[in-house]
Amino acid sequence: MIEYDEQDRRMTLKIVYYGPAMSGKTTNLLRLHDLISREGRGELMVLDTKDDRTIYFDLLPFFLVAPDGLKIKVKVFTVPGQVCHDATRKAVLARADGVAFIADSRTSEAANNAESFENLEKNIAFVGIDIDKLPLVVQFNKRDLQDIVSDEEIGRAWSTAGIPVFKASALDGRGVLETFRSLLEKVYASLDCRYKLAEDHRLTQEMFIGAIIKVNDEAA
Repeated sequence: MIEYDEQDRRMTLKIVYYGPAMSGKTTNLLRLHDLISREGRGELMVLDTKDDRTIYFDLLPFFLVAPDGLKIKVKVFTVPGQVCHDATRKAVLARADGVAFIADSRTSEAANNAESFENLEKNIAFVGIDIDKLPLVVQFNKRDLQDIVSDEEIGRAWSTAGIPVFKASALDGRGVLETFRSLLEKVYASLDCRYKLAEDHRLTQEMFIGAIIKVNDEAA
């Protein structure tokens, strides 16, 4: 679903952080924004709609330029998790090139996590995206809290899903970059399969990810 202007040789990628309310989607985005150096990202923006808001930022304020001149821009969005904001989630999810599902590790939130993931599957189909082809990773956030699902429980539940699963504490940054890097790897593989980034544009996965994730040493 990538936006690709063949005449201008320009791609715009959309990454979406999805999940139940209060799972830490915005905290992930804020921490990711802090962890990436100023030269590697733009300013945070807030899109206010009635009774909710969507936060996003241009990860690359200009463009990642491949050796052959192909320009790539990356935008990262969150979506509101409240049940009543399903229309906003559909709108943000449209044309997504990759999704990070942020689950809440607290045992009390298991039902909300399951309901939100089912909502993601439904909305992906609604906007015309094949979930089997969509780059997707899962993060269990809030691992710093008490009364959380164990690593063993997460493993049993997700071991057969074929989706990378990460444990994180977005408040202190643990697991934030790892989640995002894994998603970028999957996004690159999808793009390379379709547009032959390595062969036709001489843009390797290492170059792609290295240009996007420029770590701010002061925030790391």
